[in-house]
Amino acid sequence: MSITHTIEEISQRIEQAMPDSLREGKQEFEKAVRQAVSNGFSRMDLVTREEFDVQTQVLARTRAKLEALEQRVAEMEKHHGGQPENEEGDMAN
Repeated sequence: MSITHTIEEISQRIEQAMPDSLREGKQEFEKAVRQAVSNGFSRMDLVTREEFDVQTQVLARTRAKLEALEQRVAEMEKHHGGQPENEEGDMAN
């Protein structure tokens, strides 16, 4: 659901709850409500669904890479008995 759609929905709900006498200034009221809600959302540091989905995919790829690296490190530690190598690739001791 987009922010514009959310603002539209909130505006419609408020309008429906208003008495008929207040609906006469509908356009002015609608404009004021849209502006107020839009200003509120802009202060909230929100992201769009698309941005969220992209970051979710980036996180999933990063997590997969981290898990692969952790597995490689575990295999290397197992192979070398947990001993770090020196620069020549020999076991340090």
